[in-house]
Amino acid sequence: QVKIVESGGGVVQPGESLRLSCAASGFTVSRYAMRWYRQAPGKERELVAAITSPGGSNTIYADSVKGRFTISRDNAKNTVILQMNSLKPEDTAVYYCNAHNALFDYWGQGTQVTVSS
Repeated sequence: QVKIVESGGGVVQPGESLRLSCAASGFTVSRYAMRWYRQAPGKERELVAAITSPGGSNTIYADSVKGRFTISRDNAKNTVILQMNSLKPEDTAVYYCNAHNALFDYWGQGTQVTVSS
């Protein structure tokens, strides 16, 4: 059974950090492009960061998070990490992990990140 579980969200103050984890089961993350999206209230879901190809290491980031967020893949743990530093109130959203290849597209249930003073 395919499953994606995101964790690591929470409430933090501006400038603090969070580490989101995307734990996969039923499939191998190294065989998928892995992406983090977010959706803030009243806004469309947007791509935050991605490892752009199965088995690859190329990454892309939304301009709004460049230099602050880092996406990485731990093949041994079948997990994808989003390290988020210097968080801002505008980073507040539900963050979703996505696994994508030519045949399949999987989503997790999301984890809430709230940045507030």
